This record gives sequence, C-alpha cells and structure tokens, in this order.
Amino acid sequence: MQFLDNFRLGQEKEDFQTVSQNIQNGIEFKGTNLWILVFAIFIASLGLNVNSTAVIIGAMLVSPLMGPIIGLGFSMSINDLSLLKKSFLSYLFAALVSLATSTLFFLISPINEAHSEILARTSPNIYDVLIALFGGLAGILAISSKLKGNVIPGVAIATALMPPLCTAGYGLATLQFTYFFGAFYLFLINTVFIALATFITIRFLKFPHKHLQRNEDEIKAKQIILGIVLITVLPSIYFGYTMIQQNKFQKEATRFIETEAIFPNNFLLKKNIDTKSRIITLTFGGQGIEDKEILILKKKLSTYKLENTSLNIQQGFSYLKDKTIDNKTNSLTLALADKEQQIQQLQRLNDSLLLQNQLNKQIQKEVKTLYPYIQLFLLQQVRIESVSTHSPIWIAIIQSGKKWETIDKSKIEEWLKARLNIGKINIYFE
Repeated sequence: MQFLDNFRLGQEKEDFQTVSQNIQNGIEFKGTNLWILVFAIFIASLGLNVNSTAVIIGAMLVSPLMGPIIGLGFSMSINDLSLLKKSFLSYLFAALVSLATSTLFFLISPINEAHSEILARTSPNIYDVLIALFGGLAGILAISSKLKGNVIPGVAIATALMPPLCTAGYGLATLQFTYFFGAFYLFLINTVFIALATFITIRFLKFPHKHLQRNEDEIKAKQIILGIVLITVLPSIYFGYTMIQQNKFQKEATRFIETEAIFPNNFLLKKNIDTKSRIITLTFGGQGIEDKEILILKKKLSTYKLENTSLNIQQGFSYLKDKTIDNKTNSLTLALADKEQQIQQLQRLNDSLLLQNQLNKQIQKEVKTLYPYIQLFLLQQVRIESVSTHSPIWIAIIQSGKKWETIDKSKIEEWLKARLNIGKINIYFE
C-alpha cells in the first residue's frame, strides 16, 4: 500500500477555483496574448522556412495556443456551456489568425522549398495521437497540481501545435493542398486529444461539475465526445498502419538490394525505393546485365516478402554496345569504358586489400594464441611479375622474444601453409 501511495494525487491537487481561473486566463486572445500568438507564428514560419529545429522549438515555447484547447476540455468536463462556447470561439479565432499569418508569411517569402521540417508535419498517424494524449495528460496534471514544475514548456514542445498550423499556411500559400490537409489534420489531432486528456483528468480528479437538466443530455454529450474522438483517431490508425508497412518495405528492399543485386563486372550506380508505389529502381554501370539474370533477380523478390513489387533495372553504360554511333561518340564511349575499367580495377584492388588486412589480423591472433612468445607477426601476399611466374607469393616475418628452435620454425611453417591452403610460403624468422 505504501508503494501505491506514491501515485496518489490528492495531496498535491490545486484548489478548483485556482485551476479554473488559471485556465480561463489562458483562453482569451486579445491584447498581449494575441500579439504573442502572431509573433510566435512568424517565428515558427521562419523556422520552417529555413529548416531550423531550434527556431521552431522556440516558437512552440512562446505560443499561447494551448490555452483555449485546455479550456475546451475543461469546460466539457465540468459541463460549463458558456465557458465551452467562449473557449471554442477563442480557439477558432486563434486558429484563423495563425493560419492567415503563416499564409501571408509564405506568400511573401522568397524561399518556397518544402524542407524536412515541413514534410514531417504532413503525414500524421496514430503515434501523433498518442503524443497529443500523453502530452495533454501531463499538461493538465501540471495545471491541476500545486507543484507545477517545468511541465508546460515540455508539453508545448511535445504536442507541437504551432508548426502544423504554419505548415498548413505554407500549403495554402503554395497551393499544395495535400500539405494543407495533412498539417491541418495533425493540428486537429492535437486539439482533440489534448482536450480529451483534459476532460479525463478533470473527471478523474473529481473536480465539481454541473449536472445537465436531463439525463439524456448527459448521454448525448458523451456520445458527441466519443464520436469526435473516433472520427479523429480512425484515419490516424490507417496512416500509422501505412507508415509501418512502408518502413517494412524499405527495410526488406534494402536487404534485397544489398544481398541479391550483385552482378559480376557491373556496379550499382543508384538505387531508388518508392515505398508508396512499391517500385524498386536500380541503375547499374558496367558490361551489361543479361535478361535472364534480371529475370532470376525478380523471382527472388518473393523470398524477401516483396510480392507485388515492380523491379526496374536500368543500365547506365548499356549504350556502349551500340555499333551505329559516330566517331566522336565512339571516342567518348571508349574513354568512358576505359575509366570504368580503371574503377573496377581499383575496386578489386581495394577489396583485395581489405580481405588481406582482415586475414592478416585473424591469423595474427591465432599465431599469438598458439605461440605466445611471438612478439611481431607480419603476413603479406605479393605478386612478382617475371618471365617464369605471375603467381602471388606469400611472405611472413616473425619476431620472437626467445631463440628459435628448428622444430618451432617447422611447425609454424606447416601450420601457416595449412591455414592458408598454399604449397609454399617464405618465412623470415628474426
């Protein structure tokens, strides 16, 4: 029981009149509050315009937009219809002013590109619902408690009311209505679930509330709240499911490309994974890929759960085989082919060096485990070009902390030949 007492809220609950007065003070938008809202909109719009996360966070801290939203939930919870009307009108006025201000900003701004901070607020999903709900719960608990701390600024950042409205203004200013509807829907999600969190918390804390004259009105009010919540949350569940499926597709497509899309004498120049249309486009450079190889690759899609996926293979240098090109083009293609060959040689050399380095480190560990007295071990494969031979030669340099015995040298040499699967190795014992 003592453990459960840590979760009780009764002792820290603020007086109802104080809570009610604090919430009502944040509802109205006139004078100082209205100007702060306008300035916050400009700050957030600038942050979106220059793709600055820090500036956007600053705007969220400044914005007083949460006041009327908490007022909506609070008034519904205590059944105060006059306060509900006042909160709704104030909320509507603040939203219109914010939307008009951000639209005006993006109309006159010379930068019209949609950066990541804008795009991040155009596809809301069920996770945004959860953020708004838990953020709202934290916010109203802080308002209802004597120990307010620094919760409200954190809630303002987490729920992010200001950036969606500015993004909606960007969509209107640039006539990109997909951005407008996506961002405005995110704003509505935050509104509904912050208000719902307020409603639930006020009822849970058992603050006094008015009873409607008829029991039917109480039931109808709850049905309206439930309807609004369902209408808001259902599309977000669909969008959340779609996002999860697209992430799975992205992951499997990347694994498929890294594992299967490997062709001798060809290298991947570019890859494009369209998660919405389920299209994978790969551009290769090299000697060219035969149709049967492409067909085999496509059949492997199902192994990676990529059914109903379109795989497009583009070959960047396939035109080099064309025999009808003129002399100037032929010179260019020959030069490109030469460069391509050089790149392949360098790639093979780099791969060889990496493998050699890994092998050297592994054998070095094994040698020192078998022969702890070895202080230095170097292994290298070299190629000596001569008339008699072109095959690589293995050379090892081994330094010991004690005198070498013939039997030790022989054992080490035989072990290295067996380990490397070679017939001869030149070892220099020091």
